[in-house]
Amino acid sequence: MSTFAAKASDTKTDALWCPTGHSHDGIATRTLGFWLYMLSDAMIFTALFAAYVVLDHTFNAAGGPTIGDVSHPLYAYGETVLIFSSVLAYGFAMMALKRGNQTGVIAGIGAALLIGVLFLFADAHEIALLFSQGATPERSGFLSAFFALVFYHALHVVVGVFWMLIMLVQVAYAGFTDKVVYRLLNLRLFWHFQAVIWVFMFTFLYLRGLIV
Repeated sequence: MSTFAAKASDTKTDALWCPTGHSHDGIATRTLGFWLYMLSDAMIFTALFAAYVVLDHTFNAAGGPTIGDVSHPLYAYGETVLIFSSVLAYGFAMMALKRGNQTGVIAGIGAALLIGVLFLFADAHEIALLFSQGATPERSGFLSAFFALVFYHALHVVVGVFWMLIMLVQVAYAGFTDKVVYRLLNLRLFWHFQAVIWVFMFTFLYLRGLIV
């Protein structure tokens, strides 16, 4: 056993990366399964974006607010900064995981969680503002498609935040066991995925409001 592996075992890090050995990798197998789930999730987002593109027309606004009325690019830019700051913090947690640094993982996930919560507050504030102006999902087909994307992405952020909260507890009490490590890796994929989706939302839902 290498020095790193021995150290990892002593500090509850018995399931970390191993530079040698080519035996069956259970963590990689579980991660592949999660990739398949995300492909199905991506298909749902694709359908929602397709519906939005079709309904993003003045006719489908039914005389109500259009994209130029409901999009706030500068505000959304601030949300973008929050999203990618959270992804960056989680990236630092993954670097700490590779070093077997339990404190670093907890700190990184904790920071990512807090920034994710800030994003949710910002998103909720924007939605409340639109609702107060009469821009609600039932107002028109366009707004239904708009809020479907906003709510579905927000749901992913909520799931990610709760997932991180659970992982904080598991890392603190169980260390880096096989199950904990693959959950951390899957959470990394999930958190990056929602950030990529946000890039498309920022482009199609918010930046387009500057053009139309």
